[in-house]
Amino acid sequence: MRRVHPEFAYQSRELADQIDGILGDPPDRKNYQNMLNALMSEYAAGSGIEDLNMMAFALVDVLQFTDPKAILADAEDFEFGDPSRVFAAVSSAEGTPARMLASLEENFPDLGRQAIVTAFLHKHPRMWDDDDTSLDQLAEGDDGDDVDDEEHGATDDFTQMFDQEGER
Repeated sequence: MRRVHPEFAYQSRELADQIDGILGDPPDRKNYQNMLNALMSEYAAGSGIEDLNMMAFALVDVLQFTDPKAILADAEDFEFGDPSRVFAAVSSAEGTPARMLASLEENFPDLGRQAIVTAFLHKHPRMWDDDDTSLDQLAEGDDGDDVDDEEHGATDDFTQMFDQEGER
């Protein structure tokens, strides 16, 4: 498994929540498709909302990932990736999806790169891992020899400076 930048991991989870929210409960495929078509048309026309998750949503179901290794390598850095390498690592069907992809590369290369990586990570969750920030992981390597605060804590003179009701 390859580690990805924590922001990409977060955005991938956000995309999953966004898809679930648009589908609704029970799932409304017609509403989902209408939203997808509207976003693709906007982005294909060179406009659209400059939002990573909206772009990723528009891309997630229409992209074919032809070079997963290149996309995963780019997922290590959220801010400073290589848009041309990422756009070269995907393809889409002709028509609106292809026009949208070309328009994103021309008009929003950096945000488009992030959206493609986010869509890829959403579609392939078993190919990557994000940093484990659980308490167990954070405590790993802690040998429990923390210095006692009583020994090296603040002096009475210092703490009384902040004590409103203290001795005068």
